[in-house]
Amino acid sequence: MKTSDFDYFLPEELIAQTPLEKRDESRLLVMDRETGALVHRKFYDILDYLNEGDTLVVNNSRVLPARLLGHRPSGGAVEVLLLKDKGDNVWECLTKPGKKTGIGQTVIFGDGELTCEVVDALEDGNKLVKFSYEGIFLEVLERLGRMPLPPYIKAELQDAERYQTVYSKVNGSAAAPTAGLHFTNELLEKIRQKGIRIAEVTLHVGLGTFRPVKVDNVQEHHMHSEFCMIDEETAALLNETKKNGKRVICVGTTSCRTLESLVGDDGTFCAKSAWTDIFIYPGYQFRAMDALITNFHLPQSTLVMLVAAFSSRENILNAYRVAVEEKYRFFSFGDAMFLH
Repeated sequence: MKTSDFDYFLPEELIAQTPLEKRDESRLLVMDRETGALVHRKFYDILDYLNEGDTLVVNNSRVLPARLLGHRPSGGAVEVLLLKDKGDNVWECLTKPGKKTGIGQTVIFGDGELTCEVVDALEDGNKLVKFSYEGIFLEVLERLGRMPLPPYIKAELQDAERYQTVYSKVNGSAAAPTAGLHFTNELLEKIRQKGIRIAEVTLHVGLGTFRPVKVDNVQEHHMHSEFCMIDEETAALLNETKKNGKRVICVGTTSCRTLESLVGDDGTFCAKSAWTDIFIYPGYQFRAMDALITNFHLPQSTLVMLVAAFSSRENILNAYRVAVEEKYRFFSFGDAMFLH
């Protein structure tokens, strides 16, 4: 299976640069994953496709304002992007320029209320940096940090909350679980009123989600790892849903990867957390998910491979071709698909 098998043509003007004014007025391409049949709707019509007793699984991770702009004591500009909290105020980070941020280098942010020192360099080019500050780190970060938008978004984000889901609550992601950006509190309330339960999981999205697959053979790609967890309440809800013969519907590939990583061999769930590097591509047998709400993903990405595994490569590539023809908006601030 070749990486090039998951390529498609995308005009650059279809890459959404800004979110819509109203979250749930994005377009929704509904696909029967068995037949490939397509229907064009609006996202708020998702209500028509959810049935009483179904459980909607959302990722409640919140994006950290993880992009810090600072300078060396000599005055040279430095950008530090937080990736993983290693404890004791040490974070794994991306630093730019990498060559000017060697071990022992100090970086100053703001008026000096936050500083860091590079304490180690990792094999992949990332750095370990130790932060110094007064008070609570997350509060300092809220003041000084910026949203780490994907590299294909060139426009400035006017409202940082538009890169958060309305149900985000657990800080830790370096990128948004974007399928959830379409939901409003009002739409979620209508979903609950119809008898659909909403279960929360947590997966902290890493920047590896944007990393291209650089090998020709799909099976040779090594996935980045991300922390994920489900609690007792969610585990019980998922087990009850399965027992009743109802559907588990994942909002986004991150919710999907969490469930598929943590489901037991017998198909049941318990409260659990883990670092997952699960790689889902065609041939994978899904054990937890029955339907998927997702955005349109980058060509040749692991996420296109995941949705192809849930349907078929031919169905997905045809759906994407139709979406391009119909001028759907693509990627993080773009439109959505529902695969059922």
